[in-house]
Amino acid sequence: MVKEQAAFMILGVLVLSWRIFEHPIMKNEVVTMVEKTNAMRILDARRVPYEVITFSPDIHSAGGVAEVAGVPPAQVYKTLVVRRERGKPLLVMIAGDRELDLKRLARAVGEKKLKMATYHQAEEWTGLQVGGISPLALLNRGFEVYIDRPATKLSHVYVSAGRRGLNLRVPVEALIAITKAKVVEVTGESG
Repeated sequence: MVKEQAAFMILGVLVLSWRIFEHPIMKNEVVTMVEKTNAMRILDARRVPYEVITFSPDIHSAGGVAEVAGVPPAQVYKTLVVRRERGKPLLVMIAGDRELDLKRLARAVGEKKLKMATYHQAEEWTGLQVGGISPLALLNRGFEVYIDRPATKLSHVYVSAGRRGLNLRVPVEALIAITKAKVVEVTGESG
C-alpha cells in the first residue's frame, strides 16, 4: 500500500511538472517548480518554443548567466532601460559582452540626448527588478524596444523571463517579431 501511494505521488509530481513546464528545461541547478512568468505565457500563446534556464537570483549580470548556462556572453542579451528627455523610456537589448553607445543609440532613434536609467528608475518604470527586466514581460506597456544588430546573426538568444534567476532561450526572429523590436547598431565591444 505504501509503495502504491509513493508511486502515485511521484506520478502526480511528474504530470504536474509536465503541465507547468510544457517546454524543455536546462537543469543548471536543482529545479523543483518554476512558476510561469508573463514572458513564458506570451511565448506559449504564440506557440514559440523556448527553454528555461534557472540560476541563483543573486546573479545580476549577463556574464554570470552565460557562465551558468554554459554559453558565450554574446548569446545572453541584457535589457537596458534608457531615458530620453521626453516620453517613455526605451528598452534596448544588447549582448552581455557588449557596451551600449548612447550617442549611436540617440542617432538611431532620432533623439538629441539619452541617459541610462538608474537602477531605481529602471525598476520603478518597468515594475521589474534589475536583472529580471524583459521586453517580453512588458508588451503593451508603451515601451519602444530595440535590439542590437549582432543578434540577427544568431538563431537563438537568452533573455530574462521577467524575474531574476530565470532566463529563456528563444529564437531571435520570434523575439524581434513579438516585441516589435527595431534592429539598430548601438554597441561596441566591452573592454
